[in-house]
Amino acid sequence: VAPETKAVMKWLRSIPFVLSASLHGGELVVTYPYDYSRHPMEEKMFSPTPDEKMFKMLAKAYADAHPVISDRSELRCGGNFVKRGGIINGAEWYSFTGGMADFNYLHTNCFEVTVEVGCEKFPLEEELFTIWHENRDALLNYMEMVHRGIKGIVSDKFGNPIKNARISVRGIQHDVTTGN
Repeated sequence: VAPETKAVMKWLRSIPFVLSASLHGGELVVTYPYDYSRHPMEEKMFSPTPDEKMFKMLAKAYADAHPVISDRSELRCGGNFVKRGGIINGAEWYSFTGGMADFNYLHTNCFEVTVEVGCEKFPLEEELFTIWHENRDALLNYMEMVHRGIKGIVSDKFGNPIKNARISVRGIQHDVTTGN
């Protein structure tokens, strides 16, 4: 594991992040975990997490607020994702190991999606302003999703916060823990 990746992993474990996004280039789609197929011999195999519904909602919040991803035209890169609403399970698109979204889900409380922000893998400097404006409102909409779901403080009978308390939701086999 590269030193910078180790540093991010340590950072994620030290602060109770709950939502993040990884920005990539080369396509117009929002992917969500798992990025690694449950069956290593299968490519393009749907591989949902126990929180599939939440991840789809998060990915859709970004995609629907993005003017190009939400465009129904198939005459652009990413046209093959139009019928899917601009989102896809990562492993169903292509499977790979070691992704941050999978790490975050499995080892922290953080739900991460991967946003492919534009058609060019390496956009030119003069294209960055347009890409920023295409993604600004979608990023803000996505960040607002942090207020969805259950939130609060787990405390003892004296009102003191309980560190590392396990929180389970019936029907979802993926617990989260309280922060510091």
